Amino acid sequence: MTNPYVPLLIMLAAALVVAIGGLGLSTIIGPQVRNKYKSQNYECGIDPGPQHIEEGRFPVRYYLVAMTFIIFDIEVVFMYPWAVSFDQVGPFGLGAMLTFIALITVPYVYEWRRGGLDY
Repeated sequence: MTNPYVPLLIMLAAALVVAIGGLGLSTIIGPQVRNKYKSQNYECGIDPGPQHIEEGRFPVRYYLVAMTFIIFDIEVVFMYPWAVSFDQVGPFGLGAMLTFIALITVPYVYEWRRGGLDY
C-alpha cells in the first residue's frame, strides 16, 4: 500500500516544475532590450514623467473600484457553501446568512451613495 500523500507530492513537484520552468523560459526567450521607459513603474496607463508630477495627486479611483469588486466578490463566494447545504443548516443557518447579508448590505449601500460604483 502506498502513502496517501504521494499524489500530493507529485502534484506539488509538477507545480514547481511548471512555475520555475515558466520563469526560466521567460528570461531566456523574452526580449532583453532595456530602456528608461521599461525600467519605470507602470501605473494604469499614466506616464510617470515630470509633467504628471506637476498635475498633482495620482488618481486612485481605479484601485478603489478594483478593491470594492474584490471585497464584494469574496463575500458572495461565502454564500455558495451555504446555498449547497441550505436544507441541512436549519433555522440557525438561515439566521446566520441573513445577518451576513445585512452586514454586507451596509457597506454596499455606503459605497453606492458615495458614488464608488459610478465608473
